[in-house]
Amino acid sequence: MTSKKLGKQTIKLLSPPSIIATASIVGPKEGKGPLHEYFHEILKDDLYGENSWEKAESKMVKEVVKTAVMDARLKLEDIDYLFAGDLLNQLMASSLAARDLQIPYYGLFGACSTMAEGLSLAAIMIDGGYGDYAIASTSSHFSTAERQFRFPLELGNQRPLTSQWTVTGAGAAIVAVNKREGPYITYITTGKVIDYGIADANNMGAAMAPAAVDTIIAHFKDTGLSTDYYDLVVTGDLGVIGRDIAEDLLKKEGINIKCLIDCGEEIFDHKTQDTHSGGSGCGCSAVVFCGYLYKKLRSKEFNRILFISTGALLSPTSVQQGESIPSIAHAVSIEASLNVVGRCN
Repeated sequence: MTSKKLGKQTIKLLSPPSIIATASIVGPKEGKGPLHEYFHEILKDDLYGENSWEKAESKMVKEVVKTAVMDARLKLEDIDYLFAGDLLNQLMASSLAARDLQIPYYGLFGACSTMAEGLSLAAIMIDGGYGDYAIASTSSHFSTAERQFRFPLELGNQRPLTSQWTVTGAGAAIVAVNKREGPYITYITTGKVIDYGIADANNMGAAMAPAAVDTIIAHFKDTGLSTDYYDLVVTGDLGVIGRDIAEDLLKKEGINIKCLIDCGEEIFDHKTQDTHSGGSGCGCSAVVFCGYLYKKLRSKEFNRILFISTGALLSPTSVQQGESIPSIAHAVSIEASLNVVGRCN
């Protein structure tokens, strides 16, 4: 019988891998948001010197990986695996970056849940002894996502208040064999696909909230931990509306999380930046984690967080065919130090 599996959906890592370095790049709009001081690079131009938004997004992936590797005082050849994904058809932003980086590569599609998915798989690889270093990276770009999933930007379509603003950004995190310093990945809870029948592609927060709740419930059930174990429970990217829905659904299940925040709500000031319900996209939880959250963990201002990236698994074709939006959420428990009591009580 496996010694690492807890309950139906959770893994306890016996030799918790360390996250030894991160990097984040964001666009100009994100750089004007509340978390601007935590990002490694803020672009002045969202074309990033390229002749298309898609090429700009791929360049962001390549640069955050190289920056994280450099900050860890490693070389690209030292990295055993790259787990990366984005929102583009055939994962082109990630795949073109991987072509140039020449790191053994797994392309992932979990929509906006991909950062937590990548961290999960990277940690499993390292804890399993299959390598010393793995990178999890994801990206998104407002302009690439808009013209793939919604409308040509030239049309200037009016966005409903339930919609979210796709983050222009990329993040990368290096997961390594257990080091003397954290933060450490201690638990992984793999989500299930949940579908409550929401079919409005402009209200993805409502579609994803039930998946986040399902994974949160599974995590605490499988581990037996109290909700007070964590300083923060961080979803990403439900936005303002989705976060409120998730909180209501949790309360109906008798779960009261005092420290629940959402990456899509935190990255923008939605009232002054006209982002309506907040941020979204693969890059949303990636840059919030690789910038803000990681730095707070390293400084031990946060001792423990439960990081839950959420993804709406729709496509342009599924929307056109009238399908509802299946969603998923993966949870990663990250601790600044092992055997330290959390602050949220």
